[in-house]
Amino acid sequence: MPKTKDQKKQILANLTNKIAEAKSIIFTKFSGLGVKDNEDLRIKLKAENGEYYVAKKTLLGLAFKNSQIQVKDLDVKSLPGQIAVVFGYTDEVTPAKIINNFKKDKEEKIEFIGGILENKFINAMQVNELAKLPTKINLYAKVVNSINAPIFNFVNVLAGNLRNVVYVLSAIKDKKIE
Repeated sequence: MPKTKDQKKQILANLTNKIAEAKSIIFTKFSGLGVKDNEDLRIKLKAENGEYYVAKKTLLGLAFKNSQIQVKDLDVKSLPGQIAVVFGYTDEVTPAKIINNFKKDKEEKIEFIGGILENKFINAMQVNELAKLPTKINLYAKVVNSINAPIFNFVNVLAGNLRNVVYVLSAIKDKKIE
């Protein structure tokens, strides 16, 4: 059943808000994904503060025009096939990782078309590379670990000197007992 103008205006306003809130946007081409697969993907994305949204290209194009984000080289109507948009609200990488993992099982049914990162259009290859990056939490952990490593090594060096003093004193004690 066709949507009324009021319904389309509501969808357009909703899409415009989603675009404004998103840190990353990924366009996927889906064909042959069943209802169960779509729901599984939505649940996985929602758990990581992302969203999977299917909309008509004309509404997406209007939503991008209405949003504050001006993306160079983006023509939504020229994107091939049926389009689903994946919004990442807290992390730029996690939605791409989730789609990439989901894609492994359903190789022919879903694929990257492109995306938007930092107000720039990125192609499918760049989205694939984005999916291979570690998440923000992993990167934070690596930074903290690298900051902590010199301190940990310094403490070990100091403790080593103390251990050596204890060994020397213990050896002196053992020698005097003999």
